[in-house]
Amino acid sequence: MSSNVVDLAGAERAPRSSHAPRVLIYSHDTFGLGHIRRCRAIANALIASFPHISVIIVSGSSVVSSFQFGDGIDYVRIPGIEKQSDGRYEPHHLNLDLSDTLRLRSDIIKQTVLSFDPDVVIVDKEPVGLRGELKPSLDILRRRGARIVLGLRDVLDDPATLLEEWRHSGALEALDTIYDDIFVYGLEDIYQPLAGLPHQDRFAEKTRYLGYLKRAVPSPMPPNRYPRITKQPFILVTPGGGGDGAGVIDWVISAYEADPTIALPALIVFGPFMSREKRKDFAERIARNPKLEGLGFEPRLELLMNRAHCVVAMGGYNTFCEILSFDKPALIVPRVKPRLEQAIRAQRADELSLIEMLCDPSQTGEGERDPLVMAAALHALPKRQPPSQAFVPDLLEGLPALSRALADDLSQQVRGRALAQSAATS
Repeated sequence: MSSNVVDLAGAERAPRSSHAPRVLIYSHDTFGLGHIRRCRAIANALIASFPHISVIIVSGSSVVSSFQFGDGIDYVRIPGIEKQSDGRYEPHHLNLDLSDTLRLRSDIIKQTVLSFDPDVVIVDKEPVGLRGELKPSLDILRRRGARIVLGLRDVLDDPATLLEEWRHSGALEALDTIYDDIFVYGLEDIYQPLAGLPHQDRFAEKTRYLGYLKRAVPSPMPPNRYPRITKQPFILVTPGGGGDGAGVIDWVISAYEADPTIALPALIVFGPFMSREKRKDFAERIARNPKLEGLGFEPRLELLMNRAHCVVAMGGYNTFCEILSFDKPALIVPRVKPRLEQAIRAQRADELSLIEMLCDPSQTGEGERDPLVMAAALHALPKRQPPSQAFVPDLLEGLPALSRALADDLSQQVRGRALAQSAATS
């Protein structure tokens, strides 16, 4: 399965223009890397298709500055908010209470909307923003005539939980009254994230399934020095951001400790949100095993994914897209708390033979993790067929489909409202 390089813009940048179309992407980013990485992929793809436009990403990610963006893209960092393991939200850095932090975030978003005046707005996952912080801006955008798009990953949560959350937040009403389009970054035949919501007739015609978002090897290649393991076939182990991935890493390390006959070595990437204590403990165990090496945060994980023979990961959306994009045999160990999203995705992908799913018994209450169970899975993993052999049509068409869907608004050299104002003046 080939991968086109769309990650970064080319050396030739488009002429700057104050009249070219503008896109604002909102990402609440309360946990992990998923939202900012998805928004980055979308922004880079839009710039590749429409190099004259400008894109601003509004993000609460604490690591947004670690990522590289193409020409024409910038970001506004709003104060971060962390999602705790019990589902509560707390300010990440500020010594403010949650309500003051949310009010500050909402004001910054609104000022950005007023100043940037986007023609197209893509809201990632949360229809009214975190705790409704986006509502004032959505009202302004509606009055100004912007095209407002809700972008959804393939799985949000189990239907009952999603219905309760969205009914309480006002998101259900927003689907009907605010949004012009609902784009699902997945396939209808794999999963329908809104299927459990009432009044489907109100937004069914707005909903379009685009396919998964294909990822590419970043270009130009940076002069990175990767561990020696990467010079031979190896297993890449990634828990995404790492904030809730200690269990997967512990299970993999335990497997190598229990069974030295596992053929392929493993490179374990911790992620930026793994605690210092956990990382230190894992690093000490890795140092004692000749078949293991560790690495901290790698913002260009695509490079390692492309080099790896196969992958062990949790079931996050972005990692799943990378596994499909680089066509790697994969073992997915999904989390089940605080959401069932990863487990639902992994189960459907397993049923379609895209990946193999392995449940963590310590998460499901079925007992302790057995190192030999993981060892058996690691023995079998290199022999698995890659995802492309499942022959799922249009699986990775999400980014081209998104560009086609927005072409009427973004392909013109002059933004639509500027043309309308010019015509009215004439």
